[in-house]
Formats: sequence, C-alpha cells, structure tokens
Amino acid sequence: MPLDTLPDVTDEALLILYANGDRAAARALTLRLTPRVLGFAARMLSDRAEAEDVTQEAMLRLWRIAAEWRQGEAKVTTWLYRVTSNLCTDRLRRRRGIALDDAPDVADAAPGVEASLIEGQRMRALDDALALLPERQRQAVVLRHIEGLPNPEIARIMEIGVEAVESLTARGKRALAALLAGQRDVLSYEDG
Repeated sequence: MPLDTLPDVTDEALLILYANGDRAAARALTLRLTPRVLGFAARMLSDRAEAEDVTQEAMLRLWRIAAEWRQGEAKVTTWLYRVTSNLCTDRLRRRRGIALDDAPDVADAAPGVEASLIEGQRMRALDDALALLPERQRQAVVLRHIEGLPNPEIARIMEIGVEAVESLTARGKRALAALLAGQRDVLSYEDG
C-alpha cells in the first residue's frame, strides 16, 4: 500500500494491515502515534530518556499484540495510552526515592532565543508543578489538557468512571493553579 494513501486510514486498520505483513502500515502508525505517546510519557515521568524507553516498550507491545487485535473492542490509542500509563506508573513506583530536582527537563524546540527561554521556563514550571501532583491527578490533567483526549476515553485509559476523571481533572487544575500562583512575573505573563 503506498504511504501517501495511509493518512486517511484509521489506526485500527493500519494495525490490522501490519498484522497482515504491511510494513508501510507499521511505519505510518509509528509516525502517527509515537510523538503522542512520547509526549504523554515525558509529562508523566519528567525524564525524556525514560519516556523514550517507555515509548519504545509501548510500541513494541502494540506490534506484539497486532495479530490478536480484536476489532471494535477499543481504540488503538486508548489501548496504547493505557499501556504507556501502566509502564510510567511502574517506573514512578520504582524510583520513588529520586528527588524531583534530579529529573532532567524536557527540551523545548521553540524558535527564537528569547521566546525559547521564556517558553522553556514556562514548561519547566508546568512540568515541575505537574510532578508535584498526585499520580492520578497528573495523569488525568495530562491526558485531558495536554493530549486533548475526551473524558470518556480518559476514563477507559485510567479504568475509572467519567465522573472520577472530571473530579481528578478539576482537582489537578486547582492544584496546578495554586502551585503556579505568584509566578506570573517570573514566567513573563502580563496582566490584561
């Protein structure tokens, strides 16, 4: 199948094509999903190298289950976020003794030196604040407000009800606001 026809193909169809031996489908699905999984893992772990490892493991697990994929049971992205979430949780539990200050920052690719510095400072502040949230709140906030997933999909990923997602997200946003309060000047935000 030519690569230029794959953007219109669903994730599930690409996974099934891969299971049937179509390497172009695997490449297209990898290019489509890897950045999203990596971004989610990086925000959960606050460590780019660990996030890359988690992303690689999650994608390998996707390829391993491709032949057994049961159509219509779940979205590929829901399954993949769930696996990524579990892998991140496992890593976070293993490294509980590591100080937050020892975790490297996620690199920022914004153009322009001043804009890059300001955006980097903002992202570090957000990442630092996210790292202080309880794990489930951080997971809900990242999936909803950074990954842009709808609450029902987040509920499936986190294996909780939609109301619980809404509660976790609301509490997480309030906690972030409190953690970031008073940093408007430092983060170069102006009133108005």
